[in-house]
Amino acid sequence: MSVITTNDQLEALCKRLEKSEYITVDTEFLRTKTYYSKLCLIQVANEEEYHAIDPLAPGINLDPFYDLMTNENILKVFHASRQDIEIFVNEKGVVPKPLFDSQVAAMVCGFGDSIGYEKLVLNMANATLDKSTRITDWSRRPLTQRQIDYALGDVTHLRVIYKKLDAQLKKSNRSHWLEQEMADLTNPETFIVRPENAWKRLKIRSSNRLFNAIARALAEWREQEAQSRNIPRNRVMRDEVLLEVSAVRPEHANVLGSIRGLSPGFGQSKSGIKVLAAVKQVLNQPESELPEISRRRPPAQNTDPVMELLKVLLKMTCQNENVAPKLIASVDDLEKLAEKDEADIQAMSGWRYDLFGKQALAVKHGDLAFVLKNGAVTLIPMTDNDEEKQEEDS
Repeated sequence: MSVITTNDQLEALCKRLEKSEYITVDTEFLRTKTYYSKLCLIQVANEEEYHAIDPLAPGINLDPFYDLMTNENILKVFHASRQDIEIFVNEKGVVPKPLFDSQVAAMVCGFGDSIGYEKLVLNMANATLDKSTRITDWSRRPLTQRQIDYALGDVTHLRVIYKKLDAQLKKSNRSHWLEQEMADLTNPETFIVRPENAWKRLKIRSSNRLFNAIARALAEWREQEAQSRNIPRNRVMRDEVLLEVSAVRPEHANVLGSIRGLSPGFGQSKSGIKVLAAVKQVLNQPESELPEISRRRPPAQNTDPVMELLKVLLKMTCQNENVAPKLIASVDDLEKLAEKDEADIQAMSGWRYDLFGKQALAVKHGDLAFVLKNGAVTLIPMTDNDEEKQEEDS
């Protein structure tokens, strides 16, 4: 084990690792005062060795590491990889391929929704993690040996976890399930925040088209500011202030400066001038150009019984098949399916459809029925005689 701090060391390490069948990878980062995560440490391991790479070392060039991430002959194993991959995308435009996420794999293998790494280490590697350095400033140098040992535990135990999960997936013929899940995680668009879509993060409850148009324009401005200045979006303007500005629709600096949460001189600042310009641009738009409000209708009252049946089916399916419910469908998904057979949800395609969606439609249309047998809920097919008897009883 070593901490890689020079280009020669990094090139030599990556040259050795490129011969591996798989490598385990993790990162340590900070994101308290910045928009983009600051990469502070990279941990990698294969069967023979494990190391930490210091991306903050003077003059270090991480290109050999990123080349490793795009080498499709090597499987890259992460746990809860979204934040790690987001860093690689923002730093270098790189998405690791092929990918194995142990958190998703554990959900496929029935370990529950979004299981934490510590619990997996305990259950599958029969080990415990040192919690003493969990909360630490990873940007400070020098790192202590305890910090390095803690960080490396995230890739050394992951080797054992990967092999056991992979064996379970193969034994249950579910490897292709994980491959479908990895498709989203290996799509760069998953990790790119486009300013024009930033309004979707806001909790907008108004049906006023003008209010919504201003909120969208301000959210786009705020995201652009946060990205260009690399500061958290709420350091530019807090959500509640942004929504208040959208409601007030200020056209003058003194009005803007009187809004709670903004300083009296904000209207004369560079940011204030941009905010007033964004508001003015929306106010000058014809009503026909304002965004339409797409508000989801509440579920129809007659779908309530269907919803309850689908919830029972989902719980029963997940228990029988030993898979996490979150991986198959959410409550929102079940509502959509209760209302419409052709619901645009993941449960209606791929392995989820074979496991749950097909039966959900059958239950919804009365082709399958629930019965209590030996104290357990199970499904039975409805025959023509059953349907005739039901009609007579009604």
